[in-house]
Amino acid sequence: MLVDSHCHLDKLDYEQLHTGVDDVLAKAKARGVDYFLSVGVTLKSFPAMMELIEPYPHVFASCGVHPLDIEAGFDYDQLRAYAQHDRVVAIGETGLDYHYQPELAEQQQEIFRQHVRLAVELNKPLIIHTRMAREDTIRILREEGAERCGGVLHCFTESLEMAQAAMELGFYISISGIVTFNKASELKNVVHQLPLERLLVETDSPYLAPVPHRGKQNQPAYVREVAEYIALLKGVSVEEVERITTENFFSLFSRALR
Repeated sequence: MLVDSHCHLDKLDYEQLHTGVDDVLAKAKARGVDYFLSVGVTLKSFPAMMELIEPYPHVFASCGVHPLDIEAGFDYDQLRAYAQHDRVVAIGETGLDYHYQPELAEQQQEIFRQHVRLAVELNKPLIIHTRMAREDTIRILREEGAERCGGVLHCFTESLEMAQAAMELGFYISISGIVTFNKASELKNVVHQLPLERLLVETDSPYLAPVPHRGKQNQPAYVREVAEYIALLKGVSVEEVERITTENFFSLFSRALR
């Protein structure tokens, strides 16, 4: 059994796929992917995402504002209200991205801090996006006491040192299809060194489809390719990767019920 620990089911282009969410989830199920975490990125899109996943009790949700979406609007009171929904098991996607919007670094940091404070208050783990902001990400997590709620650095592409700093705060590291890319040699080396007991697997669908699906729209079913590649890198069976990453998911997201 596998869990796609980070997907955006409301962002898939179902018209292009000539199918609907029922079929996408069924195809994942056929490949042993039984649970899903559909991740929110804006407050505006959150109600529609919840309506989409409402019929599927094996699909959990998160609520947050992505650092690249803060200009679309941020209302702390609205975030707090949405975050208390029973299906919401995590706060985020939140974090810092200085690659695309370094000019908004200060604003990103303040909104990131508000997410962390809410996660600590509600005791729901954080889902962190970080790019070219290693030091500030870890510093803010430490300053805001994020070890009290824990969380995950999703779609990880950073250094071993950053992963270790996050794990010291009780965080997990989530690996996406990027690890299968030919040019991802540094990430492959990092994954090889990380303990399996701190890893999650994800698709980040509809983005970043793994080899051999590159160029296609990503789907939760493809999380199996991620798990298989991690097994290869670490020299263990796919079954062990399945078992441990699934245990990790339900340990971290304790409000997600099997």
